[in-house]
Amino acid sequence: MDARLPFARAPALPERRGADAPAARARAQALADAAVRALRDEARLSPKPALVDARGSGAHADLDLARMLRSAQALRRPFADMAQAAARARPDAGLREELARIGRVAEQRMLLATEGSNAHRGAIWALGLLLGARALLGEAASAAATCATAARIARHPDRAHRDSGTSHGAHVARRFGARGARGQACAGFPHVLRCGLPMLRGRRADGARAEHARLDALMSIMAELDDTCLLHRGGEPALRAAQLGARRVLELGGAATAAGHAALLDLDRDLLARRASPGGSADLLAASLFLDAVTAA
Repeated sequence: MDARLPFARAPALPERRGADAPAARARAQALADAAVRALRDEARLSPKPALVDARGSGAHADLDLARMLRSAQALRRPFADMAQAAARARPDAGLREELARIGRVAEQRMLLATEGSNAHRGAIWALGLLLGARALLGEAASAAATCATAARIARHPDRAHRDSGTSHGAHVARRFGARGARGQACAGFPHVLRCGLPMLRGRRADGARAEHARLDALMSIMAELDDTCLLHRGGEPALRAAQLGARRVLELGGAATAAGHAALLDLDRDLLARRASPGGSADLLAASLFLDAVTAA
């Protein structure tokens, strides 16, 4: 979530027609609204270590909360189009390429909304796949089934994609062997299913306030994820510091306790000093929030 990128005017997405168009549009819009809400809730959540939140820009010189919220809003229409495309499809190569095509439109809209800053590229990938899988499966879908279907879609190649091998993700993969966003998706979002979502739902079931449950879900993801954003900005020392710091927050009782909150602020100061932020973990928190809203247990 840190690079400033060139941007151009985003192409318009075509209107879709059909006998059930009003009902289909309503279902797609509901999923898009849930995805946008997840992004907005993640952005506002505070205090997050070295991430954009209500306090400020964290380690991101080119981003702030206003830009994050504008980016999320700009993605509403592309997310709805992804849901409509998936609702009448199968988890095959054709759907993978259609979601990718719409995703590229979504990226352009994001860049226009943020004046060139990459606020949500990783989240467009993760939420686009999960939203598409949920639309394909229908309202009774479980989180596990949604993640498994998203993985089936993600494993297909996108023939329109040209990987130059010069991206931050490619560099980190070569240097550290980290799997990155694509590996997370192809594996069925394990850090969402095993870390973020169970912690979120478990803390809430225990009576925690929403912000504390969400912060602990973020800590649970950070404690286990080889976050490529951290690796890109600060290498293995930053990743180790983030993982150990997140575990300490949870060991001390989580964000709702005085000791856990103090440990969270210590982690924030440490990562800010390193100018390294857990952007991949933030994307997976948004994915956890989305699945929590639209799937069964």
